[in-house]
Amino acid sequence: MHIPESLQDLASSEAVQFLRRPKTITRVFEGVFSLIIFSSLLTDGYQNKMESPQLHCILNSNNVACSFAVGAGFLAFLSCLAFLVLDTQETHIADTRFKIAFQLLDLILAALWAVVWFVGFSFLANQWQHSPPKEFLLGSSSAQAAIAFTFFSILVWIFQAYLAFQDLRNDAPVPYKRSLDEGGMVLTTLPLPSATSPMNMPTTGPNSLSYASSALSPCLTAPKAPRLAMMPDN
Repeated sequence: MHIPESLQDLASSEAVQFLRRPKTITRVFEGVFSLIIFSSLLTDGYQNKMESPQLHCILNSNNVACSFAVGAGFLAFLSCLAFLVLDTQETHIADTRFKIAFQLLDLILAALWAVVWFVGFSFLANQWQHSPPKEFLLGSSSAQAAIAFTFFSILVWIFQAYLAFQDLRNDAPVPYKRSLDEGGMVLTTLPLPSATSPMNMPTTGPNSLSYASSALSPCLTAPKAPRLAMMPDN
């Protein structure tokens, strides 16, 4: 099947490659889940009872539970949008220290949001479990959707923290890497002693024997034998 060149160029474009990144896909899921959490409770999370026109939270009439889910979901949605914008500029960051600081911030916030959604899921599920059945005519499906996507948010934020940790580990500079490379380069460029160097050149001449023997220790030199003198006959 022949693919037009325009489609090939589109598939290899920078925008498509950015959208295909696991980090980008994870952020999109985070934003969608956060949007569902706060929008479902913001629209149907507050209902009035049959005997009172006052609005109550459908989660055990606990307004703190609805306020927590709406506020956390809205802030998480804004966080996802902000990091998506920063991710588009990540490849253009030349300063290594700034890039590492951005990845470290991403890791800390992802881990923090995972903890927040874990606490939120436990809190919302507990309040929904203690809610009287059929106390409100509407809003039960919205509460269940908020609780379910709160649980899904825990998983995606944990995966986001894992991706941020992988990026931080791959891009972290090795201490003294430059000095070690330069030292190895100096060692490889040092000239090796050749056969014609002054260290290996043999000494010639009448003093060569004495020069070689002077390098030996006095203790290692062989003792001279005593000379015998011939006495003349009378």
